Amino acid sequence: MPVYPGAYPDQRVVSTPAVRINRRLTCRRKSCYTFGVSEKLIHEIIPVGMLQCNCSILGDPETHEAIVVDPGDEVERILEIVRAHQLNVRAIVSTHTHIDHVGGLARLHAATKAPVLIHEADLELYRHLDMQAQFLGMRTPVSMRIEDFVKEGDSVRWGGYAARVIHTPGHTPGSISLLVEKRQPPEQANAGRPKPQSAKASAEAHLQAQVVGHAGEAMPTRERGLGPGRLVSGDTLFQGSIGRTDLWGGSMKDILSSIREKLLALPDETLVIPGHGDNTTIGAERAENPYLR
Repeated sequence: MPVYPGAYPDQRVVSTPAVRINRRLTCRRKSCYTFGVSEKLIHEIIPVGMLQCNCSILGDPETHEAIVVDPGDEVERILEIVRAHQLNVRAIVSTHTHIDHVGGLARLHAATKAPVLIHEADLELYRHLDMQAQFLGMRTPVSMRIEDFVKEGDSVRWGGYAARVIHTPGHTPGSISLLVEKRQPPEQANAGRPKPQSAKASAEAHLQAQVVGHAGEAMPTRERGLGPGRLVSGDTLFQGSIGRTDLWGGSMKDILSSIREKLLALPDETLVIPGHGDNTTIGAERAENPYLR
């Protein structure tokens, strides 16, 4: 079951020192307090690991709760940003389980004790990290037992923010995208906070609170006064490209269906943060992406 992550057909990211420095400056300059949704939302994007996976750290500056998406590697660097913003990681989400997106997952979980969330259809792929590592000629990362899953329509919440889970199979069977769009009122975000309890009970209660099922509901609409939404698209949609489908579990039919029926249904101004490379918008990809014509 060989795998090689990235855009279709074979857009590999070169990780030279010069490229890494430039990407860090570019992503950090764009990452915090600059996107739509809410001027207060903390959103740091850092390319990590050999394949420069875009790891997102999204935080609420009022409650200091956060989620981390796709911690592919360089966990200490991720934790430095978490500490700099004084954030408490409430959940770790992987858009899919290719090694470049989950290589640091177990270590970040050990450091934060936050629940790890993936789509169950990608669990088998995660169990073969050794084969993925062998294919890439790299060391097999530490793995963990994953028991918590998200599905289409679930909401992952932190502080006053929420990300709607969109199941977008094609790159992998369990690929997901996260639509960050609605901000809850502060009084709603702070309501019903649990009293201190044991670590195990706290983790279980927290997981139930952070993943709320909304299967079958319509996509959330923007609230008045908020900017355009943002989509963390994993390796499904890229600037000018789409995710590879020549890997285990990949399907060109499925990925095109996922993009056309689900992602292109979003407003043109929706910001897209892909799993690798530069940001784009739904409108730009609708008009210019050669794979979607």
